[in-house]
Amino acid sequence: MTVPNAETEGLDPRPLHARIAADLRDEIMSGSLAPGAKLPSTTQLKARFDASNATIQKAVQLLKDEGLAVGRAGAAVTVRENRQRTVRPARSLAGTEDGGAYPWLAEVAERGAAARSTLLAVETVVVAGDVAEALGCPEGSRAVCRRQLISINDEPAELVSSYYPPDIADGTPLAEPRRIRGGTPTLLAGLGFPPRRSVDRVSATVATQKQYTSLRLPGDLPVLRTLRTVYGDGGRPVEVTVMVKAGHLYELRYEFTPE
Repeated sequence: MTVPNAETEGLDPRPLHARIAADLRDEIMSGSLAPGAKLPSTTQLKARFDASNATIQKAVQLLKDEGLAVGRAGAAVTVRENRQRTVRPARSLAGTEDGGAYPWLAEVAERGAAARSTLLAVETVVVAGDVAEALGCPEGSRAVCRRQLISINDEPAELVSSYYPPDIADGTPLAEPRRIRGGTPTLLAGLGFPPRRSVDRVSATVATQKQYTSLRLPGDLPVLRTLRTVYGDGGRPVEVTVMVKAGHLYELRYEFTPE
């Protein structure tokens, strides 16, 4: 006789409050529960999920901790405005010639939010794994790394680490601990390495300790990791960037033209 278990029966082994939060999270992310909308009442959720008051409250608290819902004692819990931000990667590839706001910063401002970039470190590091592969160099090679933290409305949004071959970066503003006027696309072009093509590799993964604390993540939700390789003339990699953001708060939007 086979004993039923989560694997053979296809059951979700997570605690009930986590399963309830997962279903409500999906409705928020998909827009079925729109920004500003009230979450179903405790009575409705109890009936829907056959759960106790305490279990429903734990599920709703998870959504609050994740920044997807807001509410206070005695008031209805609602879906947070701007529950999920759409990121258009192509916008981040453009520099600015006149010293104005970068296109992606301007786009955030157009949606009524304030974004800023904080330079955390500029250092020479040893590269390995997919970063070394993307740069086209052997494991253990060195590269200049610029690390930044992007914040939106004073909340950490994205960790950005950009890597440059030393023969491109050494002796240039890329290797200096200061902001780059016009952005790296403009600077690379001025150095004789104009960006010609970019390739993104996007994956969902579990946050590292550093990512967890820097992004102030609320739990074991995945992060979105984008490995972007920017190629210059002749197909040479001139910049490799790793971007990490909370997976439940952001979506990536790519637009394609049929070939």
